[in-house]
Amino acid sequence: MRAPRLLCVGALTYDTILRLDVLPSGAGKFLPSEAVQIAAGMAASAAASASRQGGQVWLWASVGNDAVGRDVIAQMEAERVDCSLVRRVEGGRSAIATILVDAAGERMIVPFYDSVTQADPDRLPPVDFSRFDAVLVDVRWPGAAAMALAQARECGIPAILDADIASRPVLDRLLPLASHVVASLPAARILCGPEVSAGSAVAILGERTGAFVAITDGANGTAFQHPSSNDVRHLPSPRVEAVDTLAAGDVFHGTFALGLAEGWDEERAIAVASAAAALKCLRFGGRLGAPTRAETLAFMQGST
Repeated sequence: MRAPRLLCVGALTYDTILRLDVLPSGAGKFLPSEAVQIAAGMAASAAASASRQGGQVWLWASVGNDAVGRDVIAQMEAERVDCSLVRRVEGGRSAIATILVDAAGERMIVPFYDSVTQADPDRLPPVDFSRFDAVLVDVRWPGAAAMALAQARECGIPAILDADIASRPVLDRLLPLASHVVASLPAARILCGPEVSAGSAVAILGERTGAFVAITDGANGTAFQHPSSNDVRHLPSPRVEAVDTLAAGDVFHGTFALGLAEGWDEERAIAVASAAAALKCLRFGGRLGAPTRAETLAFMQGST
């Protein structure tokens, strides 16, 4: 039996992650206790996570034709992610980010995306989308995301939107194209109002899009609704003492998308994705903490 095939579309960045006891509240010099530099970004981290979960994964992203771009591609390939579709832009700069993580696992993120490198593509990559079992996109390269979602819908495969914080026009552009919308609660509040609960946001976005909608709320779990149902359901997240929440959402999305690619129902995919994200939170280093499928299933069994 072949491995499920997943295409991830969006951000590929070079991240510097610094661990501090407390996040800075003002200007000054702060000495970290730990530091890593890795290839990351929403789509890339989801791709690496799905690969560790046993998927065959491709990444469609955009980098500058520079040393940083070559480095991040090499790191993704080391995770067994196929980067043959990654665009290399002459004169563009590859995306970078600095992330501070405190003792409680919370973080402060400062990314930079070059407008030249992230310009909309003029065409889809030269690949038959019907070879994929699912497509997952983020909001960081919206032109590519829109094209990929539309093509996935045309091929009749899950078209999954990782709806994280972005401008309202970007979110409004991508929402109608997705068969599955998995949004963070902060992103949902951009769309539905600053005080909306996860459950209410699920109902609002489900009615607006006709898609399967899930809203992730960290340790509070995930609310979700099928398009054929009026019932909003909830799955709790496993309780862990978080060391680093960075990339937990990306691990969730990559694992969830791979579950759909395997033919799982959405509830099962959410349960496994929640366990994978919780495990990641126990490990410092962003997406480097993404677990394997065996680790995830063992954790789920031990938590029951």
